[in-house]
Order: sequence, then structure tokens, then C-alpha cells
Amino acid sequence: MSSPALYEGGSKVNPVQITEDEAAVYDRQIRLWGLDAQQRMRNATILIVRLRGTATEAIKNIVLAGIGKLVLIDPDDVSEEDLGAGFFFREEDVGKKVCTSYLFAGMTYVHCNPRCDAYVYPSKKVDVARARIESLNPLVAVQTMKHHTLLERESLDALVMSVDLICPARCGQLTPVAMEIEINEVCRRFGKPFYAGGTFGLLGYIFCDLLKHDYIAPDRSAQGDAPRSVKATQVYSPLHMALRHRWSALTKRQTKELNPGVVLTILALWQYQKIHQGELPASSDATPELLAIANAILAEAEVNVQVLSTMPSELIESISMSATHEFSPVCAVVGGMLAQDILKALAAREAPIANFFVFDGNTGSGSVARMNM
Repeated sequence: MSSPALYEGGSKVNPVQITEDEAAVYDRQIRLWGLDAQQRMRNATILIVRLRGTATEAIKNIVLAGIGKLVLIDPDDVSEEDLGAGFFFREEDVGKKVCTSYLFAGMTYVHCNPRCDAYVYPSKKVDVARARIESLNPLVAVQTMKHHTLLERESLDALVMSVDLICPARCGQLTPVAMEIEINEVCRRFGKPFYAGGTFGLLGYIFCDLLKHDYIAPDRSAQGDAPRSVKATQVYSPLHMALRHRWSALTKRQTKELNPGVVLTILALWQYQKIHQGELPASSDATPELLAIANAILAEAEVNVQVLSTMPSELIESISMSATHEFSPVCAVVGGMLAQDILKALAAREAPIANFFVFDGNTGSGSVARMNM
């Protein structure tokens, strides 16, 4: 674990007040959403698991907005695949070796030069990204962790208790949907908001479970001198319940507007990962299996057959070949939406996503489905 930054974020238990210097930095957004909202962000600690493309975009936005503390977990080294959508990484970071004078038991190191008794090891994503994240906003404390065991049950409980909001990004084998469900359940036990988001090729998603969420919404029916805003409450479903959503109560028009083909394709990819120990389809050879999985999910979901009677084979074939790839424009859209919604939830102003957002990069369109809410 890295050493603490110059500034430490506050918390709900031990809040800190925004200083005059901070107020000057955040002046424009304080004018937009108010000092109370900015204060809530300043006292928030957010945990993000895995530095993928979507997470990179979201991190940039929430750090610039002025959260109190960011905690990052990623055990991976920087690879060439990270350079496409991960703008915290550079070509020189791939395969970079970091010199250390400490020898960790059970790991093999290479001497950095014959005269040095120190050792070198591949640089981790969190080590490389930290300085670049801190440079975006020195007022935000950044803490990094690189041990996957932190997501095991006992460690996970302590980790969730120490933060205010948790967001696992789409993480391949590290956090397929089974792990995201487990993290969501731990968040519920400790009353912590949960987000999950990521991309599969040209498709992207965001899921959120904000438990029972109170927020201030504009009152568009207010007239004259009446208050222009009203307090509202939204009750969310956990991820495992959202996955059992049935579409039968929707009209043909409502169903069509929600683009169920994209939603169910993402669910099919999660099921494929479950069958293949976290692996995603990587070629058109996987199309028949993925199509069968998607059609089985479609049948169970009770989608209006006039809208979608069978899953589009072209979409399934396309995602079979591209699911493992990250495209920067798609990550930018989904990561931007993810950050915006996290900030909405923290500020408690306006309604957050309720509760499953999908983005289709083939058409450039997005929709929000209420899954078992």
C-alpha cells in the first residue's frame, strides 16, 4: 500500500470543511450545485476496482470534481492492451522495471545491475497511474492497493467499511459478475452505495444500487413563488435481483425504447464468463454458444415477442469478436456517465440512474432500464 497523500479526505463520521483555497478552486461547480453538495463530495471516499478504460475516464472526472479520497485496487502490470483507452499509461510504462531495496519472500527478482543489491520488478498499474491522477487535482488524496486478496471475504468487509462508495469496473477474471454480486451484497450489509460499469467492445453498461436514496429533484409543477425543488426517494434492487428482471409488464413501445437486445447481450456475456471461468469470447467461433445463451436469457426475460423474438445474430457475432477489446470513444461515454452519476449520488441532487444503463456504440444511443425496481 502506498503512503498517504498530502491531503486526506474527510468522511461522514469525521467530516472536514472546505477551506477558502478549496472554495476558490471549486467555485464554478459550487455555483452550479451548491456548497452542501460540494461538501458531501469533499468528505467522500470512493473505491474503484481495476483500472480499465471506463474506470480511467470516471476517475478523471470525479477527481477533478473534488472528492475527498480515491482508493484504487488493481494487481496487474501495465500491458500494451492498456494503452488504447487507459490514458494514465504510456508506452514506456509497458514492461517498465522498478528498483527496490526490499526483498519480498516468495517472489523472484532480477538484479538491476551487477553492483546493486536492490531488485527490480514490473511496475503495477496503480503505481504508474497514481502520480498522474494526483496531478489532476492535488486536493484529492489517492491511495493504491495491488493485492487481489483484498477482495476476499474478510478483507472485503473491512475495505467496504472504510469507504463511502464502491465501484468495480468491468474486470475480466478479477471481478466477473459473481464477484460483483458478492461485493454488492457486502455493500448492502454495511449500507454503502454500489456502482458497476464497463465496456465490451462497442457495448457498455452501468449498474447502480443506491439502497434507499434521498435526493433533491426539480419540481416542474411549481408555480409562482412555490419552492422549485422537492425531496424524492428511490428504492433500489441488488444486482442479483436485477438479473431476474422480467419485461412482460412493459408495452411494445416501452420495450422498444429500452433496447432489450443490448441489455440481454451484456447479460449473456456475463453468463458466458460464468461458464468459462471468467474468460470472454474472443473470436467468431464462440458465436453459436453465445447466441444460444442469449436466446435462453431472452426466453426467460419474457420480452415482448413483437419487439424481439430472437437475439440478433449480427450483434452476437460482432460482440463475440470484440468483447475483449476496449474502444476509447465507448469508454469515454460510459466512463463519463458513470462519473456523472456517482457525483449525482454523492451530491444528492437530481435523480441518479435507476438502475441499469446500456450504451450501444453501433448506433451511438443509450437507454436506462428499471430492472426489478
